[in-house]
Amino acid sequence: MSDNILTLRNIETYYGPILAIRGISLDVQKGKIVTILGANGAGKTTILKTISGAMVPQKGKIEFMGRELQKQNPDWVARKGIAHVPEGREVFPLLSVQENLLMGAYVRKDKKKVNEDLEVVYDYFRVLKERSKQKSGLLSGGEQQMLVLGRAMMARPKLMLLDEPSLGLSPLFVQDIFNIIKRLNTVQKMTMLLVEQNANMALQSSAYGYVLENGRIVMEDTCENLMASDDIKEFYMGIKEEGVRGKRRWKKRKTWR
Repeated sequence: MSDNILTLRNIETYYGPILAIRGISLDVQKGKIVTILGANGAGKTTILKTISGAMVPQKGKIEFMGRELQKQNPDWVARKGIAHVPEGREVFPLLSVQENLLMGAYVRKDKKKVNEDLEVVYDYFRVLKERSKQKSGLLSGGEQQMLVLGRAMMARPKLMLLDEPSLGLSPLFVQDIFNIIKRLNTVQKMTMLLVEQNANMALQSSAYGYVLENGRIVMEDTCENLMASDDIKEFYMGIKEEGVRGKRRWKKRKTWR
C-alpha cells in the first residue's frame, strides 16, 4: 500500500491561453515535507492553486487520500483536509489576531477542541498570544506570516500547502518560520508541500524535492542528494564549483517509489 497522501499525474493548467504547468507528476508521502524549487514564473504557485481548487486543470489527475480533487471547488477541498497558506500573508486586517485564528476553524463544530487548538497555536507563536486582541493589519510581516500559519493549523489539516513562507521576511524571521515548520512536521506530524525560492532553507527542512522550470519538473530526488548536486548549488544556492561553467546539466528525473 502506498504511503502517498497526495499524487499528481500529468497535470496541465492554463492561465487563459497560456499553458502554465505541463505534465506535472509528483507525490507527497504522509508525514513528510516535500519541496518544489524554481524561479519566479516557473509555475510553483500554479501547482498549489491547482491542488487547492483555485485553478482547474485541463488535463491530468489529482488524488488526495483516495479522492479525486481536480474538479472540486476550494471549499470542498478545504473540508477534506487541505489547508492552503498563500503567498503574500493574506490576513483579515480589520479583525483581531484571535478572530483571524478562529476563522481557520470555521468548518469545525468541536468547540472545546477548537479552544484547545488555539492554545496550541499560541504555544507555537507566543507573540500572537501577546497580541491576540490587536488588529492583524498592524502586525509586522513576520508576525502576519506566523498568523496565517497558525490560522491554517486551526483547521487541523491533513496536508498543508505553503507558498513562499519566507518571502519578504528578515533573515531572523525566516529562521523562526522554518524552525516552526520543522517543529510542526516532527511534533504534530504535519504533512506539507512547500513552495520556496530560498533553496537552502527548503532543502534543509524537507525530505524530498522537485525542481521546476518553465512549467515542467526537470529534476527530483531526496533533498540530501539535491543539496549535493552541482546544478542545485550553482543555480539555486549561489555556490559555484571552481572550474564548473556552461549550461545546466539536469540529470534524468529519478522516480520516487
